[in-house]
Amino acid sequence: MQAKPSVAVVFHHIGPYHHARLNAAADKLAVTGIEWSAQGYDSWGAPESAAHYQKISLFPEATDQRPGKTELRNAFSSALEQTKPDVVTVNGWNNFGSLVAVNCCARLRMPMVVMSESSRHDESRTWWKEAMKRRIVGLYSAALVGGQRHVDYLVELGMPIDRIFTGYDVVDNNYFRRRADEIRSQTPGVREQYRLPENYFLASARFIEKKNLSRLINAYGDYRGKSQTAGLETWDLVLLGDGPLREALNSQLSTLDLHAHVHLPGFRPYDELPVYYALANAFVHASTTEQWGLVVNEAVASGLPVIVSNRCGCVPELVNGNGFTFDPTNESELIARLLEMASLSDEHRNQLGDKSYEIAANFAPERFGEGLERAASMALRGPQKGFGILDRALLLGTASYAR
Repeated sequence: MQAKPSVAVVFHHIGPYHHARLNAAADKLAVTGIEWSAQGYDSWGAPESAAHYQKISLFPEATDQRPGKTELRNAFSSALEQTKPDVVTVNGWNNFGSLVAVNCCARLRMPMVVMSESSRHDESRTWWKEAMKRRIVGLYSAALVGGQRHVDYLVELGMPIDRIFTGYDVVDNNYFRRRADEIRSQTPGVREQYRLPENYFLASARFIEKKNLSRLINAYGDYRGKSQTAGLETWDLVLLGDGPLREALNSQLSTLDLHAHVHLPGFRPYDELPVYYALANAFVHASTTEQWGLVVNEAVASGLPVIVSNRCGCVPELVNGNGFTFDPTNESELIARLLEMASLSDEHRNQLGDKSYEIAANFAPERFGEGLERAASMALRGPQKGFGILDRALLLGTASYAR
């Protein structure tokens, strides 16, 4: 029997989302998950299933401040010597340690796959940064991306379209659906335990500027006023997450007198997330820029109708007959979508939720495994990439640049 190709997949930290993907990939490949840091930026908690892949943690904790590049390079080179993978898969070109990993692999003439979810319109682009990215993308033999917007951007950066495969942005659908079903069967007790309102929109995001939560709160306040004027039942808003804007958002809620109706449970670990999805009426994601939006995956996997900013990379794949999109800079449009969703009958919203389940089925971890297998096979078949003095200088000298 022919041995499976061995693939090392590199992330900053292997959290529950990466764990589900790597387990699915391990059914098709000999997978080693390499994490720079055994501790993640957020305390997601441990996954509930055992790992079917080898896992290597390079440092107990790695941050933007430490360790230095030399330590990172030495640790990664040691991991490559230990595992001797056929292909190395690197998370992006501006994520933690990605350039260090590319440098090590390129020097060893080791085939690489880039995992990317950048699109052309994520942010403003400058010619010189794009030129740098084209040079770095040229060192990869294949790519694994989230969806069509990411395919288009990689083609623009010079990656041949036949070397680009989809399946990167997936979550553990079975986990979210199973847990949501369990929670819905225990609704009264769980709702009381978590102090959740009877009806609510759910949003989940870091409290940072690009998540557009201030505009969402303003729109929600206007939605409440219009609903009450029309004599309609009003829903509350639950905002999961935390971050540097928490104090500002709290002040905004005080100004608008919305504290009784907008709930801030804070950052919740992975094993509690299904509670909030299961008991919500609909999900809202308002980002002004978002490379993909895995929280939308979670929502559709939980059978929720969705209202999603059209700037999110996941929109072409995950919002199709299961909800609405809107321009995140247009507050009136967001208000209209909130009113429209809340005005639907329970039957209609259930139909949208059923459509979400259908869509989620195409974005299970198995799709990541299939995409990675195809990308790795392409990388092994492809011509060996050159690595010249200019490439070495670029990788060594570049600290960061726009996605």
